Amino acid sequence: MDRKKELKQLYKETKVEAGVYQIKNTINNKVFIGSTRNLKTLKGKQFELEMGTSTNKMLQDEWSQYGKDVFSFEVLEVLKPKETGYFDAKRELKKLEEAWLEKIQPYEERGYNRVKSS
Repeated sequence: MDRKKELKQLYKETKVEAGVYQIKNTINNKVFIGSTRNLKTLKGKQFELEMGTSTNKMLQDEWSQYGKDVFSFEVLEVLKPKETGYFDAKRELKKLEEAWLEKIQPYEERGYNRVKSS
């Protein structure tokens, strides 16, 4: 098998994990809590910030001000799918993210998330 086919097969076999992550400013301890259906895309979040294209203006402003070296990326929890029965990954991921938002409260002076109006 040629290298391209090997890599393609390896990619298909790689397990995609969903989960909740945080981006933390180590100078002022402000955090952003987010979730993704593929934790491997966290590099993409970092790339957005480096390119100045993040949709989170507060986070982008501080990234530009302080530089990438003061920010850390951390997976807080990986979504564990149910073994049996129906499993709505999108809904469960949203619930998991909401639980972490409730726990950490990354709003106003504590973080970069916005309070969602009910």
